[in-house]
Amino acid sequence: MNAKIKYWIDLSDYDLETAEAMLMSKRYLYVGFMCHQTIEKAFKAYFAKMSPDVVPFLIVCLT
Repeated sequence: MNAKIKYWIDLSDYDLETAEAMLMSKRYLYVGFMCHQTIEKAFKAYFAKMSPDVVPFLIVCLT
């Protein structure tokens, strides 16, 4: 497996485990946030697989 793809999948898996831990502790707001992070990183892994020459972009909107 490509290192970039593995990187994004590993982060996605970690975020999913975090979401499960937050669910068990009934911290539902954080469950939603971590699920969002999981999906975003899974999409980046897919993007890295489909377009290996392009670095997945970062979307940060602080306004």
